Amino acid sequence: MTNYSYIGSELELFRAAKNWKNYYYHMIRRHLGSEILEVGAGIGGTTKVLCRQSYKRWLCLEPDAELIQRFKADSEIPTLCEVRQGILADLPVDQRFDAILYIDVLEHIEADQAEVQRATAYLKPGGVLIVLAPAHQWLFSPFDKSIGHYRRYNKAMLSQLTTSDLTVVSLKYLDSVGLLASLSNRWLKQRMPTPRQIKLWDTWMVPISKVLDPMLQYTIGKSILGVWCKN
Repeated sequence: MTNYSYIGSELELFRAAKNWKNYYYHMIRRHLGSEILEVGAGIGGTTKVLCRQSYKRWLCLEPDAELIQRFKADSEIPTLCEVRQGILADLPVDQRFDAILYIDVLEHIEADQAEVQRATAYLKPGGVLIVLAPAHQWLFSPFDKSIGHYRRYNKAMLSQLTTSDLTVVSLKYLDSVGLLASLSNRWLKQRMPTPRQIKLWDTWMVPISKVLDPMLQYTIGKSILGVWCKN
């Protein structure tokens, strides 16, 4: 079992970003299937928003033991969600899932190509790999560095992760208005947004982005969503 201590301190802040989490939930829910693996579940802030139907299995992997304790203490997380300490490489090789989720996680993994290759092996035929990540390396800021990001992604970078067993279903930029907030963080060299900034973004910017993004054909945004299907 892999032991790991997460260096970031933003999980509690973004836990309250319900509009944002609901936005991407509605973008990915049709892909989830009945058996889901969530890699890097943290304290469960995303889990309890995404796991809102009757799934057969929802397995959460988290390498940080302290975060797991906080995950288990959250009574709002559905009881069907199992949390296990470790990373993908710790899972038995015979495990198979309809969907594997990396929600704001892949950018924390240095060997991202190897991780995607490994994840492909855990998918059922026709299963989907879903990655949500911060977009655009030119937006890389002290905030990214402070929470352990190796990179931010664009469509070309995510496309390059496609293995021979995967087919790209969609690559979309999300949160066009939130791009302004990310630009502000970069210019201000801010290491961590404030609760007030998170509330402003989630309450006002995200709902506007939800309307604008499809009008802009998902070509602009501070985040990128990739979906692949296993051949």
